[in-house]
Formats: sequence, C-alpha cells, structure tokens
Amino acid sequence: MAVFKVFFQQDMDTRIIREDTQICYVEAETEEEVRKYLKSNKTNIEFIQALSPAHLEYEQRTNEDFKVETIA
Repeated sequence: MAVFKVFFQQDMDTRIIREDTQICYVEAETEEEVRKYLKSNKTNIEFIQALSPAHLEYEQRTNEDFKVETIA
C-alpha cells in the first residue's frame, strides 16, 4: 500500500480557488482507487501525489493534523 496526498476542494459546483484548497492523506494500492473513493464523497480533486517514504515521514513530523484514511 502507498500513501497519497490529495489536494481538493469541498464544493464540486464552484471553480477552484487556491485559498480554499484542503489536503487529506489516503492509503491505497493505486491512484485510481483514491479517485474512486473520493468521487463517492463528491470531492473536487485538484491533484494527487504519491508520497515517498521520506516525504511521508516529513508530512508526519510537520503536520499536526496528520491523519491517513484507509480505503477498506
């Protein structure tokens, strides 16, 4: 499994505004699984980035709200 960092907007009906971008972390096998999972939540995905082990460690250290969602 890999951890993906997802940049997204909550509202599907408005244009993307950088200041409204939110981030979540999702553990999945592929980026496609992440897209399917978030599509059901009606999330407007901006960008999905697979995290290397070093990048994942950095995110855990520097983000006090760090939490990984796992696709069941």
